[in-house]
Amino acid sequence: MRLTSIAAGILILALAGYPALNSITSRAMAAPPQGAERGPMGPAGGPPPGSQTDAAPRPPQDLPQTENPLESRTAVVNVFATVRDKRNAIVGDLTQDDFKVYEDGVLQKVAYFSKEVNLPISLAIMMDTSGSMYYMLGAEKDAGSRFVREVMHKKDEAIVMTFDTDVNLLADFTEDPGVLSSAIHRAQINVDASGIGGTGGTIPQRGGGGTNLYDAVYLAAHDELGPEAGRKALVILSDCEDNGSKLSQRDAIESVERGDAVAHIILISDPRATEGYGYGVAQSLAQETGGRVISVRNENGLEKAFDVISEELRSQYVLGYYSTNVNRDGTFRKIKVDVTRPDTKVLARRGYYAPSR
Repeated sequence: MRLTSIAAGILILALAGYPALNSITSRAMAAPPQGAERGPMGPAGGPPPGSQTDAAPRPPQDLPQTENPLESRTAVVNVFATVRDKRNAIVGDLTQDDFKVYEDGVLQKVAYFSKEVNLPISLAIMMDTSGSMYYMLGAEKDAGSRFVREVMHKKDEAIVMTFDTDVNLLADFTEDPGVLSSAIHRAQINVDASGIGGTGGTIPQRGGGGTNLYDAVYLAAHDELGPEAGRKALVILSDCEDNGSKLSQRDAIESVERGDAVAHIILISDPRATEGYGYGVAQSLAQETGGRVISVRNENGLEKAFDVISEELRSQYVLGYYSTNVNRDGTFRKIKVDVTRPDTKVLARRGYYAPSR
């Protein structure tokens, strides 16, 4: 199993111009988790959806080989889309002709299309364990444990992270729902994970408190999900009030975009703990990466929120295209997905970063 050091990503950022991160203490390497490592895989033996690669994918048998030699040097862009009708029900009978994909306003030719229900997923389950979650943590554990047991299929993998005054890894990538469930139930409010069977993170702030949401998102998206293949998603349970991170909200969003992942937010607002919560932060994180925000106030809301996310992860269309913009300039390209069927809503990522020279 690949072992990932969260400190490595922090060091890279510090060297790249984030001097404030130099104060973060490096953490130890995570202990090997249970479960077999999943290698990169994608539809019909080609590269995994969600990745940009210099080599063109081997298309399905019903997709003719391209005759344009330029395409062999152009990155393939994969977009995962979930479509709902006006009653908010999943629409599962669309065809390739029902979709139009635009990059920076230019219509793109869809070269690969499929409806994916069982394509492997890499997940980061992220739990806010700051003081404001005190009254809801038990319900989070129960709902999160049920979620991983129901959503995880063969070859899916996930990690469990907690964040409060520091960021901790309770379970590295594993395909075993039992290992993930056990890690979720070990989460505690403001406790260094090295004492509860996980990997300790940064040194907690003494006397000041804080919630390092942005740092946690970066570490999950860049260090953990970034090297993975296929579909990738963060499921974040939090009130989205960050008051301790070294990184910014923009840094967190960009890390998810560069990792070709989406961020789903279960936004917890507990009136017993706080009068306000970071709705705007949650909306930005989710909308700009192609995810969803679901607001909850009680245990029943948590169960329903996990059900919605589980349904969406298993009801996605894959739209793959070769960008008409062949420049390898590393710039952000905006993506817009339209569906010709009326009274439908599309959930898909809003862009990607082009390959660099």
